[in-house]
Amino acid sequence: MTGTENPVLLACAHGTRSPAGRTAVQRLVDAVAARLPGVEVVPTWVDVQTPDLAERTEEYAGRPAVVVPLLLSAGYHVYVDVAEAVAADEQHRVSGALGPDRALARLLARRVHEACERAGAPLGERDAVVLATAGSSDRRAVVDCAAMAELLGEELGRPVTVSYLAAARPRVAEAVSAARGSLAEGGRVVVANYLLAPGFFLDQSHGAGADVDAEPLAVPEGDVPAELVDVVVSRYRSVA
Repeated sequence: MTGTENPVLLACAHGTRSPAGRTAVQRLVDAVAARLPGVEVVPTWVDVQTPDLAERTEEYAGRPAVVVPLLLSAGYHVYVDVAEAVAADEQHRVSGALGPDRALARLLARRVHEACERAGAPLGERDAVVLATAGSSDRRAVVDCAAMAELLGEELGRPVTVSYLAAARPRVAEAVSAARGSLAEGGRVVVANYLLAPGFFLDQSHGAGADVDAEPLAVPEGDVPAELVDVVVSRYRSVA
């Protein structure tokens, strides 16, 4: 993509009915905009919220634009919804999904340590860690999630079990139950939530029976994680 005009960044999230989730994503979009002065950063969604990506690409028809999927793995939404939305305009491009990425693994590890401290004790050798992901019927997204579990395991220095909230197995509750069955005395099951923001899937994960539940990557208060902003900016620049 060439020219003197900076392409618009269409930050495309899934969409949620959760007020906390909407706030968390908007704060991320605002932080990306602050990191990219001179770039118009515009939120959009593939589901639940409007204007959806098809409407946004029509709004910016004829202008250079990069869609950055604020999605953690590349499944149906990336390969179908996003691809179809940009197909009609040769000036519109799509970056890769946000994950897998080591920067996100570092953020997940920090979320795990924060959650364990809040629960009363640091992450211990006897604790088991389960990675909760949204899940997908697309095998490529499942592979991405497994790769993130490996990266998180490297950050934490221990094995991490990948699990899914929909469409794939083991489900999070199944993985938590299996981990509990093999715990050493005094150990805890800790769930790392590989989810962008609060919403339906986070609520499901919290109901899976873990002893410790970590926050998602983006939250509605506090500092927006630099790692998350870095990844979004990197995806945009890789295309723009």
